[in-house]
Order: sequence, then C-alpha cells, then structure tokens
Amino acid sequence: MTPTDPSRSTLTSAASMRVLAHPTRLRLLGLLRERGPQTAAQLGDVVDEAPGTVSYHLAKLASIDLIEPAEPQTHDRRERWWKATTPLTSWNAAELLDDPDKAAASSALQKSVGQAYAARFSDYVDSLPSLPRAWVEAGTSSDRMLHLTVDELAALTAELEAVVARYAEVSEGHGASAGTGAEPVSVVYQTYRRP
Repeated sequence: MTPTDPSRSTLTSAASMRVLAHPTRLRLLGLLRERGPQTAAQLGDVVDEAPGTVSYHLAKLASIDLIEPAEPQTHDRRERWWKATTPLTSWNAAELLDDPDKAAASSALQKSVGQAYAARFSDYVDSLPSLPRAWVEAGTSSDRMLHLTVDELAALTAELEAVVARYAEVSEGHGASAGTGAEPVSVVYQTYRRP
C-alpha cells in the first residue's frame, strides 16, 4: 500500500486486493469502521462466524494494514481488540490495467464490493415496513442515462465526491452523541462509461 492520504488506505498490490475481496473481510472492515473497536467474538456474533474464523480474517486484514490492534475497551486483558486504520480504502483501477494479475485482482475486488452493496440494499428494502416514513421519503434509489465526454464524467465524479466529503464532515460533527436525530445512512454512487 502507498500512504498518500491519512484518511485513506490505497491498495496497490494484487495480493492486498485479493485479501480484501473476500466477502467476510469486506464486512468485518465495514463493521470496524462503523462500530469502532471490536473483538473477534463481538464481530462473530454479527457475521455469524466462530471467533476463530473471524480472528483468521482479521489477521489477514491486519497483514495489509487495513486494521490494527486497538486499546482494550474492557478490563479483560485476554480479549484482543481491533480497529480500522483509516475510514476509506481505495485503489486506482486505471493504474492496474497494464498488469494482468493486478487487473484481475482489482476486478475481483470490485465485484465483491458490488455484491456487498447489493446485499446491503436488499436488506434495506426488506426493512422498509419497519422504518419511519420520513426516513423512507428522505432516501432514494435512482439511475439516469447521460451522454458525457470523459472530461465531463471526471467532473461529475469529482463533484459527487465533494458532496459526499461535505456530508462526511457533517456526520463527524454528530459523533456518537445521542439526541441529534442522526442515524446511519449508506451512500453508494457510481459513475462510469457503460461498456
């Protein structure tokens, strides 16, 4: 990995992309980012895996510096706590196109991420009847076909990233304090030229 942005882990090797492409590891990393420090047992309860299996996957994530040991959150020193090293992970698919091994690993990781997005959206759709109407009305799922140049697509992508970054700052302002009315919200957007 190449450290360039302290808020982002950038994957550059095929091996690191293959490690993260595993669906359970993607989910564990997401949980650590969402919930903060956790133990293998706590994470195992969420992903319905044995703590030993979760520990194996956590060690793999630690091997590529996506997670690291965290300060214990209880007095039980036998528990091993983990935390995410950064809030974001990225890789530059365009830079990997000339290396078949890296391109294949990037493709596998992108497909795993897409499947994780689809599963999360499916869970959301299943939960609609139990959500407050205002939250359902505030969200959206949409797509639109546009005809853009490569420069316009790049500008659209940059604008979308800037909007999300602005709301990420708002989200951080809410912190863990109760009473703000803030709830977890998923933001998934994609911009790409259709093949």
